[in-house]
Amino acid sequence: MSSLSAKIGPSILNADLSQLHEESQRLLDNGADYLHLDVMDGTFVPNLTFGHPVVKCLRNKIKDAFFETHMMVQAPQQWIEPMADAGVNQYTFHIEPVMDSVVDICRKVQEAGMKVGLALKPGTEVETVKEFIPLADMVLIMTVEPGFGGQKFMNDMMPKVQWLRENYPNLDIEVDGGVGPSTIDACAKAGANMIVAGTAIIRADDQAAVIRELKHSVECAIKH
Repeated sequence: MSSLSAKIGPSILNADLSQLHEESQRLLDNGADYLHLDVMDGTFVPNLTFGHPVVKCLRNKIKDAFFETHMMVQAPQQWIEPMADAGVNQYTFHIEPVMDSVVDICRKVQEAGMKVGLALKPGTEVETVKEFIPLADMVLIMTVEPGFGGQKFMNDMMPKVQWLRENYPNLDIEVDGGVGPSTIDACAKAGANMIVAGTAIIRADDQAAVIRELKHSVECAIKH
């Protein structure tokens, strides 16, 4: 029996950021398992979002939810301590700009009391992450180019997810980008169990129904 569980983590990037607490709480009330917080530095990706002060304010309002920060930044080592201090549970960073120091960064994230997530852009070969998986709690396969919300899902990323699932049956595998009711089955069948969805959940008339639908697809795939 698989020890994996289906988890849905809405990305709040497309939410009304001026109402971040209310929007986040509504997502949790509607069944979200965790919150996926997109941190962009304007260098690694051509967009700027929010940093640790905003995350800390959110944590002061929402005490118990699991926070994952997706660090789309050039220097992930720079933000480990501030994010730990802000109450982040999982620190997911891109390996591309720091290939020489991934091991060291993983260790520092763990020492700061956070789980480790390793993220790959669409152009990064999945085998690149292989040597670091023993240090990771989760691997994130981006299904769009990171940097902006609302992009089209890249189905050709599914073989990466499949390869990870075949080689690491108990690894948490996350997908992020263009995931919604029309693309969830492909993600679930490939083996993803942690699902980030932004626009599809945030803009839905019935958030709870969309979260249930995404979760059901993953749960069915895990059982088979």
